[in-house]
Amino acid sequence: MKKGSKKIFAHRHSGFTLIEIMVVVVILGLLAALVVPNIGSNVSEAQRTAARTQISQLEQTLQMYHLHNGFYPSTQQGLEALVNAPTTSPVPRRYQDGGYMKKVPDDPWGNPYVYRNQNGRPLIISYGPDGEEGGEGVNADITNED
Repeated sequence: MKKGSKKIFAHRHSGFTLIEIMVVVVILGLLAALVVPNIGSNVSEAQRTAARTQISQLEQTLQMYHLHNGFYPSTQQGLEALVNAPTTSPVPRRYQDGGYMKKVPDDPWGNPYVYRNQNGRPLIISYGPDGEEGGEGVNADITNED
């Protein structure tokens, strides 16, 4: 450098401008708008699949109860008959020591499964996310007869 010459430094600020940040926020918003509905429907379908799986397991446990005792629990005895030996009629004569399961699970939405003995055939129902009988689409009931 020559003597007496001035150095001119261009000052460049590091960081992002407001416009750059806004563009990134808009892009993230668009991505979220595309991804979130897909995740939501997957969660709903996963819960329905979990309910079908639990109903199938309950049905298999009821079949074991039937094999040992010759009948399914009555509607009044309910699924609790799989945990504790019923003391009301019909009383099982060959009830498995310790019961058939430790606890009857609730459905994926936190509601108890509904059990009915329909002329000697078990019916297990989850009323779905709305918790009410009937319904359509994602709120449709799920049963072991589906």
